[in-house]
Amino acid sequence: MTTHAGTTVSTAHDQPLLDLTQHEIQALRTEFNLADAHTHQRQSAAQHEIVGRLPELWYEAEEGLQATYEQRFTEAFFRLHRQPTALARNKTLLSYAASISTMVVAMYLKQRRAAVTLVEPCFDNLHDVLSNMGVPLYPVEESALHDPDRIYTELKRRVRTDALFLVDPNNPTGFTLMRHGRKGLEEVVRFCKDHHKLLVIDFCFASFTLYDPELARFDVYELLEESGVSYLAIEDTGKTWPVQDAKAAMLTASEDIKEDIYNLHTSVLLNVSPFVLNMLTQYVENSRKDGLASVRDVLDTNRAAVREALRGTILDYQEPVAKTSVAWARITHPELTATELQRELRAEGVYVLPGRYFYWSQPGRGEPYVRMALAREPEMFAGAMQRLRKVLDRYGR
Repeated sequence: MTTHAGTTVSTAHDQPLLDLTQHEIQALRTEFNLADAHTHQRQSAAQHEIVGRLPELWYEAEEGLQATYEQRFTEAFFRLHRQPTALARNKTLLSYAASISTMVVAMYLKQRRAAVTLVEPCFDNLHDVLSNMGVPLYPVEESALHDPDRIYTELKRRVRTDALFLVDPNNPTGFTLMRHGRKGLEEVVRFCKDHHKLLVIDFCFASFTLYDPELARFDVYELLEESGVSYLAIEDTGKTWPVQDAKAAMLTASEDIKEDIYNLHTSVLLNVSPFVLNMLTQYVENSRKDGLASVRDVLDTNRAAVREALRGTILDYQEPVAKTSVAWARITHPELTATELQRELRAEGVYVLPGRYFYWSQPGRGEPYVRMALAREPEMFAGAMQRLRKVLDRYGR
């Protein structure tokens, strides 16, 4: 038995699992691991060519300057993401994981004795990093952001802290402020500027909005910079390309706090491997050429498989605003919880994440939900869906 956020959670093997990452570690030993949102699909044809060039990229990085590979990577990333202002400002700091960037943010908040309002639901790692650094946390429901005409009013009513921390697109729900073009983010920025709040945004799933015709991604850094709001923005490669967790994260700060963030960042690490940056740049450039097709096609195939597997069952697929690399589903059975369903699925070799951990302030609210990762080889994923359906059919509709 184990306690998380004031609740008791048991597992099939009575393991003391305190957070989602511990679940994901267990899932690595499972036949059908649908837990972590990292990329586990195989290489596309063009990506195979990159792998074949790894020795060349290694020796190239060995001979070149660190700054060269940092600049190439950052330029490629922000060109792909259509963020010319971030590219022109040239002040983004690199680390080897989004958790490290989040830790730097937490260090800054702790240093300022700032309390934070964090969106709920969200991946519990954000809560845990901030909480473990001693940052006071208060929730704001994602639903407060759904209507752009009410965002300002809702935030004014709900946010009493020094900082507002959002995830866009959100993990696990796929909600994004971009569903209404610029207006949603404009209203968030306007509130933070008017009420002197630091705005922190996790953009780690933003690549999945790039080629969605219903989500016109704009230059968010232009909006942030021109507004004069104090902000911190986190970006990441780890959820996009199948590179066996050889990844890079980025942290960008507004001018008023840039020096403070830089000083904290250098206390944490020196640099990201130039070889990793050189390799990642090839993946980013390949995605710019193919419109992220190698990433999107796998996710579209597996998303369709989820919809089909859940059809007519007690699991109701929640259609996301942004089609990210995870699927969020609601349990409609009146007596079945996510904890119980996750245990049954695990016994059959399928590992999904129970929703309670995403509701970090009120875990009980997450019991009707489970999350499944989609960035998997489609053949393996189809097998997982067959096994999932076998379990769900025990409950009828």
